[in-house]
Amino acid sequence: MYLNKIKIQNFRNYDEQEINLNKNINVFFGDNAQGKTNILEAVFLCAFGKSFRTNKDREMIKKEKSYSNIEINFVKKDREGNIKIQINDKKNIFLNDIKLKKLSELLGNINIVIFTPDDINILKEGPATRRKFLDMMIGQLRPKYIHILNMYLNVLEQRNNYLKQKINNDDMLEIWNTKLAEYGEIIYNYRNEYIEKIKNKIKNIHSEITNEEIKIEYISDCKNKEDFIKKLNKNKEIDKIKGYTTSGIHRDDFKIYINDEEVNIYGSQGQNRTAILSLKLSELQVIYDEIGEYPILLLDDFMSELDEKRISKFLSNIKNIQVLITCTKEIDIKNSILYKINSGKVEKINK
Repeated sequence: MYLNKIKIQNFRNYDEQEINLNKNINVFFGDNAQGKTNILEAVFLCAFGKSFRTNKDREMIKKEKSYSNIEINFVKKDREGNIKIQINDKKNIFLNDIKLKKLSELLGNINIVIFTPDDINILKEGPATRRKFLDMMIGQLRPKYIHILNMYLNVLEQRNNYLKQKINNDDMLEIWNTKLAEYGEIIYNYRNEYIEKIKNKIKNIHSEITNEEIKIEYISDCKNKEDFIKKLNKNKEIDKIKGYTTSGIHRDDFKIYINDEEVNIYGSQGQNRTAILSLKLSELQVIYDEIGEYPILLLDDFMSELDEKRISKFLSNIKNIQVLITCTKEIDIKNSILYKINSGKVEKINK
């Protein structure tokens, strides 16, 4: 799987730009705030239908412009395709010139793995950040998962609204408990399956980057429908007092340990960074196992906090994969093409 062309118009700091890509490694270099990350954002947008940097589509439109267009051409082992996204008063998404009605129709057409400097927050911040990581990665492999997750969240919202009303009639609670448990069990199975697939891969990958031992553990108190219903019933009085649902898969988490210690608590900055890299590479391998081809790898300023040894070992794990790398300095990597970015202009550099 690879991209052969990116076209952007009125996107962030770009007026109009067309970029022809190498199916191997593409290095975008330049000073800060020149537009390097904007290119990765455009690719991410075409994969997920939303940005990894903002929840406001309007922020992606260039200042003093009223619209933005993003287009990519991609090649997979069984087909070629085209994704277009138009942003103005609303966002319209097209796949092979057919307007999509649901976001789930976009997911999985191109698969990507992205690493940004902020990804260390996956470990450093709270469980919600880690759940978001899981949900996005499962969603691009199993679009149905997002539908089930949204159904769960809708029921959860209704139950929470009912709890806030302080009504003592439990009949409605029982109905919502059953639906929450039904959706929750499905979501748990998806997440648990994904974590299990990562477990062995992250151990092997991490051992190639460093000699430390790494483990990942999925944490949930709602592993099946029956136990979930019992927990909801047990906690219903507490839920009524607090006005929200205190147990459920919306509180799930996963933890990563290095040498049997939680990396986000006891690990150094370098250990946290390497753990995230290992997690992302494991994700890449899981996607390959699922679809039979590697996803596109986006690396945003990934070398800024890694030493040369870790960088070298990391790059040895990304053979036969299309990679888009951003960095501040020109770097020479085998089978790569260099692009210099300056004030929203892309210049291909001949080596």
